[in-house]
Amino acid sequence: MQDETYIGAIDQGTTGTRFMVFDHGGRVVANAYETHEQIYPEPGWVEHDPVEIWENTKTVVTRALAEAGLEADQLAALGITNQRETTLLWDAETGHPVHNAIVWQDRRTTDRVEELQDAGMAGTIREKTGLEVDAYFSATKAEWLLDNADPIKLQRARPEDVRDRAEAGEIRFGTIDTWLIDKLTGNHITDVTNASRTMLYNIHDMEWDDELLEEFGVPAATLPEVRPSSDADYYGHTDPNGFLEAEIPVAGALGDQQAALFGQTCFDPGTAKNTYGTGSFFLMNTGDEPVESDHGLLTTVGFQRSGDPVQYALEGAIFITGAAIQWLEDIELIDNPAETETLARSVDSTDGVYLVPAFTGLGAPHWDGRARGTIVGLTRGTRKEHLVRATLESIAYQTRDVAEAMEADSGIEMGTLRVDGGAVKNNFLCQLQSDIVGTGIVRPEVDETTALGAAYAAGLAVGYWETVDELRDNWQIDREFTPEMPAEEADGLHARWMDAVDCSRGWATDGDGGD
Repeated sequence: MQDETYIGAIDQGTTGTRFMVFDHGGRVVANAYETHEQIYPEPGWVEHDPVEIWENTKTVVTRALAEAGLEADQLAALGITNQRETTLLWDAETGHPVHNAIVWQDRRTTDRVEELQDAGMAGTIREKTGLEVDAYFSATKAEWLLDNADPIKLQRARPEDVRDRAEAGEIRFGTIDTWLIDKLTGNHITDVTNASRTMLYNIHDMEWDDELLEEFGVPAATLPEVRPSSDADYYGHTDPNGFLEAEIPVAGALGDQQAALFGQTCFDPGTAKNTYGTGSFFLMNTGDEPVESDHGLLTTVGFQRSGDPVQYALEGAIFITGAAIQWLEDIELIDNPAETETLARSVDSTDGVYLVPAFTGLGAPHWDGRARGTIVGLTRGTRKEHLVRATLESIAYQTRDVAEAMEADSGIEMGTLRVDGGAVKNNFLCQLQSDIVGTGIVRPEVDETTALGAAYAAGLAVGYWETVDELRDNWQIDREFTPEMPAEEADGLHARWMDAVDCSRGWATDGDGGD
């Protein structure tokens, strides 16, 4: 029977929605993907249509099952992973959104964030939530929606404004996981990892924080119930009369980076993963006690299984890694990303060239919004091969910056670093990463670790997998890279990188894209 059932994972991302089905060995047996529109109402604003996301979710689920020849009732459970922080409100009765979702990239509430900083709230918020005060997180987005969403979009002839209706419990707040759980099961639920990214949730008490709710004017009546990431009580079941025509438990949810941590089976303190996408998100499991950062990292909830303590993580967000390779393509230095490995290997070094890809400022651990992209060390002999190699090296150096901050904050020596994402197909980059960080780099066979993490969370909840040891057994190494460069040489290169970072700092002014 076990061979005939599977676990499905909805992976709702910033640019599209994917549905994957996994078997007991963690192998992919079905996969479908659909993009959705990116809406830019004003400069710096980014929105998504929640209805389009839900319609796409139904499309990819049904298409993946059909193409694989599977019936919906062969799914033992569904898990969800999602773009984090993206925020929406909807009518509790009709299920209609009151406004487009405000995406994590949106900067419309920057002025409000600066007010909070000027009012001295940054320390309080960080102490309670583990987060830096930033428009990135959900709290100021929810506040904006409550103040500005158009009641006409409620499609109801009601005189009350959105805030009044929210106070009365007629409006629901949620991140994308909450929206999809609501659509799938009718229940208003989020998981601990997504709650921890709202800037409204106290990660020490593991409760919505009354002081922060009051500060942002978010009525408690709008909030979802917070449940474990892998929930043996289930979030609910799909409607047997709905699009799947089957009653399937929805039992797992995690924000995308925490899902990748789970999918990489980083269940023990000191285990860490780095996902290389447009930017990179480096998370280290720090165990059941939150670790406050003194080095520019975020403290966040890693995951929680039913009946177990919350597992915390330190997170380092690097803004530009894969996007730096995309930039090389944009300026026609390369024709495609795969070319970077050949070009980088064709020279012994960058010949002293360093590229700091601070195109949108510098994230962790430097946090300099006025830093800008910088190339130093150019000579008459510099060729494109050196620039390409310097770009790949910048990814490795930025990862070392975060790794050092994590070890300093946690006091935990990192074991091997598990990597995933598009850029890790580049063997040169993986070896370079190992050399520069000075630790082993491990690339798994299944690189769709985000969806896999959501599937694992749901599958553990329903007993499809009994223990995490089964998941550890599923995790198979595609290739492992160990340091080949002498530590002194790596230290010297990294020291010059830090000099280059200093050159990039504080460049932008108010007139040329500075904050």
